[in-house]
Amino acid sequence: MKYLDMQAYVGITKHSGGFEATNELLSLCHIEDAQEVLDVGCGIGIGPAYIAKKYGCDVAGVDISEKMIGWSRQRAREEGVEAKVEFRTADVLELPFEADRFDVVICESVLAFVEDKQRAIRECVRVTRPGGYVGLNEVFWIKQPSPEMLEQVKDAIGPFISTIETWQALWEASGLQERIVRIHQIDARAEIKSRLEWVGWRWILRAWGRALRLYITNPAVRQSIKKQFDLPLELFQYHGYGLFVGKK
Repeated sequence: MKYLDMQAYVGITKHSGGFEATNELLSLCHIEDAQEVLDVGCGIGIGPAYIAKKYGCDVAGVDISEKMIGWSRQRAREEGVEAKVEFRTADVLELPFEADRFDVVICESVLAFVEDKQRAIRECVRVTRPGGYVGLNEVFWIKQPSPEMLEQVKDAIGPFISTIETWQALWEASGLQERIVRIHQIDARAEIKSRLEWVGWRWILRAWGRALRLYITNPAVRQSIKKQFDLPLELFQYHGYGLFVGKK
């Protein structure tokens, strides 16, 4: 079972920097002035529900996984923002929206898993209105791990981490104006705390319960979880995350 499939099964999602990174990204995208927002790769719907609740925006969330969209709708119900959000199953390479629609388009820890990153960025730009903002949060290697560690990451999660130079080149080619790149190194303790805050303890405990049941009953899930827990903690020393923001 693939890493993202396992997350969808148990109803959990994460991105580097957690709550703090998302708030910084939204600030850079001038979320306070937005009326309509798109969250690409919305996972279990934390971002759309949070944005709708805090800023009063109308929010669309898309994810390639139908299971994730199901979790997103549940999250919106629990947060009491069903009237402010809509969710669709969709691929970032072909977003189901007209051009020039959204005031802000954000995408966190999604394009790392997409092979054609340039096309994905073009789609995000296409559906953003002139004067609107596109914001990404993506991981990169700060320093190259050993070949053995790289193989372990590839086996557990996928060959998803690029260099900062790759991301900067993609952002330069985006056609966006007023481009901003902010680079952050990951602190393992702060990272875990922020992720827990972002997802919420009640949701996490339920997800862990589902993961435990699947671990016991499903060999594929058991193998996937074991591979992730076997990743060395020093892996945090090797990668950071970047916030990329630009104005259309």
